[in-house]
Amino acid sequence: MNTTTLTSTPRRLILALVAAGAVGATGAGLITGHQARALTPPPAIVAQTPAAPGGALPSFAQITAQNGPAVVNISVTGSTKTAMADDDSQDESQPAARQRRGPQIDPDDPFYEFFRQFGFPGAGAQGQPNVPTHGQGSGFIVSPDGLVLTNAHVVKGASEVIVKLTDRREFRAKVLGSDPKTDVAVLKIDAKNLPMVRLGSTRDLQVGEWVLAIGSPFGFENSVTAGVVSAKGRSLPDDSLVPFIQTDVAVNPGNSGGPLFNARGEVVGINSQIYSRSGGYQGVSFSIPIELAAKIKDQIVATGKVRHAQLGVAVQEVNQAFAESFALDKPEGALVASVSKGSPAEKAGLQAGDVIRQVDGQPIVASGDLPAWVGQAQPGQQVKLSVWRQGKPLELTATLGDASDKAIKQARNDDAVGKGQLGLSLRPLDPQERREMGAKGGLSEGLVIEQARGPAAAAGVQPGDVLLAINGAPIKDITQVRAAMAKAGKSVALLIERDGDKIFVPVRLG
Repeated sequence: MNTTTLTSTPRRLILALVAAGAVGATGAGLITGHQARALTPPPAIVAQTPAAPGGALPSFAQITAQNGPAVVNISVTGSTKTAMADDDSQDESQPAARQRRGPQIDPDDPFYEFFRQFGFPGAGAQGQPNVPTHGQGSGFIVSPDGLVLTNAHVVKGASEVIVKLTDRREFRAKVLGSDPKTDVAVLKIDAKNLPMVRLGSTRDLQVGEWVLAIGSPFGFENSVTAGVVSAKGRSLPDDSLVPFIQTDVAVNPGNSGGPLFNARGEVVGINSQIYSRSGGYQGVSFSIPIELAAKIKDQIVATGKVRHAQLGVAVQEVNQAFAESFALDKPEGALVASVSKGSPAEKAGLQAGDVIRQVDGQPIVASGDLPAWVGQAQPGQQVKLSVWRQGKPLELTATLGDASDKAIKQARNDDAVGKGQLGLSLRPLDPQERREMGAKGGLSEGLVIEQARGPAAAAGVQPGDVLLAINGAPIKDITQVRAAMAKAGKSVALLIERDGDKIFVPVRLG
């Protein structure tokens, strides 16, 4: 074999491995620039590995031997659209886009015809919507009669799901239900006396503790990787309701849905997402806590669906400036930016500018902790809110609503300005910003523009600008924005303040 052959073969082999595991089997997220905190205070450190005294490594071989037979490989067949574009609405140019698409394969590559025949992404299947496509993931058996837990994104849009055991038996699985909000799905196979994993708890899971993952990365069944817990209670910027476990365990396409074990051989999480700039593992992975997954499983088994609660507020981070402005001792909590009309939050008396610091005694450190906590609660559940308002603590009681109730819509900044028309995300000025505007000769009123897209961005409006008026009508709150937009025609004139200067910006509405 000549030198050219030796150097070109690895490139094609790598391409083959990536493509073989890329379809619907990773759920990897590219998460950047997001701070998140633990939802629970660190418990006292306890001994986790009695069998490994003196700081020795736990017996990964023993954990694998005991639990490996209960970890399954999941093969999914679906339509071209589902497998190749897991979410066509996402902008993949953004770093937070989920990596669920395979690489585009050069038609001149020797593997092209092979991939095209088997419907892998990037191999010319776009114009053949009836050609089946395939994906792989992982899962684990939680009952001897065939209940299997995996990720919702692994089986999304599947027309056929095959579960393969380590003894090489294969079963066609029924999807009992899936919950995209938590990325948990429950499968059922027709079998008895199956091996099953033991479920543990994340309560005593310590940062720095050894953990182990078993799954099928790139289709390599029952592969084992190990690492440590990097953090607990991570809230990610993807509207997830999950307080993730962060680890440095190697997780790749095909690992999704597989179990994360602690040093005692108990499942503490479901491997779900990765942080990556390349689509592959880069040292940061995220798992769904097993307690949350078990709650979702119980609901699906009992009713076939999942219900989530909602409070009805839009929140933002409390940074150091906010903490100083609101006389908080720490930059912690969820700052209420807006309250939905008719929502449980409004009925409880929450107001924009409140800082929610605890829910039923549970500390809310980062703003993402609040939706993660509420999303795991049940509609109708009564909760006590510890709130900081105008420099004083306040206790409120709220009865949570149903997130599926369209009549109670969670507040979003976009809704306040006519979604799809203006393209602005707005928030009120904080006291420090008001003082700074006043010192510069400004009006110390208006709304800060956090994001600009669509018509507003095209007109030159930028994040950080302060919206002062719409068509000459002064703007001090979201209600006035709604009123002005309701009267608007095909275009509006925005008066904004930027770096101390006031300018009008004409915006043609979509």
